[in-house]
Amino acid sequence: MTQAPADAATRRAVAPVICYPNDTLPVPDLGLYRAAREGAAKVAEVAVEPREAACFRVGAGQFFRISSVEGPQVGDLNLWNADDLSERFYSGKTRALHGTHVTTGERLWSSFPHLRPMATIIADTLDWYGIDEYGGSVHDVIGTRCDPYTGNLLSGVQYHHCCHSNLTRALADELGVSLADAEPHVHDVLNVFMCTGFTRDTGQYFMKASPVRPGDYLEFFAEIDLLGALSACPGGDCSSEHTSDTAACFPLLVEVFAPAEGALGDWQSPPRNGYDRSHGR
Repeated sequence: MTQAPADAATRRAVAPVICYPNDTLPVPDLGLYRAAREGAAKVAEVAVEPREAACFRVGAGQFFRISSVEGPQVGDLNLWNADDLSERFYSGKTRALHGTHVTTGERLWSSFPHLRPMATIIADTLDWYGIDEYGGSVHDVIGTRCDPYTGNLLSGVQYHHCCHSNLTRALADELGVSLADAEPHVHDVLNVFMCTGFTRDTGQYFMKASPVRPGDYLEFFAEIDLLGALSACPGGDCSSEHTSDTAACFPLLVEVFAPAEGALGDWQSPPRNGYDRSHGR
């Protein structure tokens, strides 16, 4: 190990600076969204079976709710622009703008060159959890998704019901394309209901039993036309198993709601990012 410099303690004591101060971000009109939600009617629902994934579609200006319905279960969520799959949820930038975990009033942002809000969280029944003594919290954008490649790398296994594979199968079926064509569109997720953080001593990603129980939900307002895919993780509540057939797993429910005509007033979908894409040339 390299010998620490004489001023090591002073260097460590330098105060942090927030990389992306978010006080100039556009503020969602939660009052408008919630008022529109009050009179909204359910127009669709999709059941996501344990260790499987399912796709759903939500129009701009509609709402979707992800619920725990039978037992503690976490879910891995992908979102795309329904008309252009190259615009998809960007977990890394969402993390940079809002933090490691998201909750009410925060947004899921899309990939470059679009970088605009795709969905706004309008309700979170787990917002009481906060940040626990281990640094854990709920609904993270720091994990990726359980996948067969890492499983093979670490354990030499061939496991096909991890969230990456679940999402790949669901998207392939939804689009009517091959697994090979669908897989490149699957991306880093919002880990709905999952309780995670980083260890203080080694900086490693950890999980612990999700506090979610039947009846809990996370609800969103769709800022653009969305195609979504949700996987009911094979880890169940992720209290001990991450990818296996032994964890107790339960279904999840996605419900879509359409507001009454005129309930959103003159609301419009956010435009794509205004950067001119000249990149200095």
